[in-house]
Amino acid sequence: MSGRLPSSILVSALLRRVNDSGGMGMLLARGEPTGGGILILAFHNGTNPRTIERGVGPDGTSALLVSPQPAADSTVLSQYWQRRRHSDPDLWVIELDSPFAERFAAEAILAG
Repeated sequence: MSGRLPSSILVSALLRRVNDSGGMGMLLARGEPTGGGILILAFHNGTNPRTIERGVGPDGTSALLVSPQPAADSTVLSQYWQRRRHSDPDLWVIELDSPFAERFAAEAILAG
């Protein structure tokens, strides 16, 4: 058995943390409750859209992967996550609008 928290718990904690801090977080697609991947669409005041997800860092440990540059617009981002979801139906997709989205993602996802 893995020492990781289930994805559903991580997503719930992350959404609560963002909403409690005055940001906005919402679930766009529910994935596999136990081990589904988590894709975060992060915004700051509705602008500067980026993707954040857990991946493997250069040293082989879990790391937070942040898109290197903002998406062109929210339509491109929406098409991206829908393609990802089509190829991986276990994927959780959440949207966060907070200046601290990356920090909250690191706290919730990497801790799990």
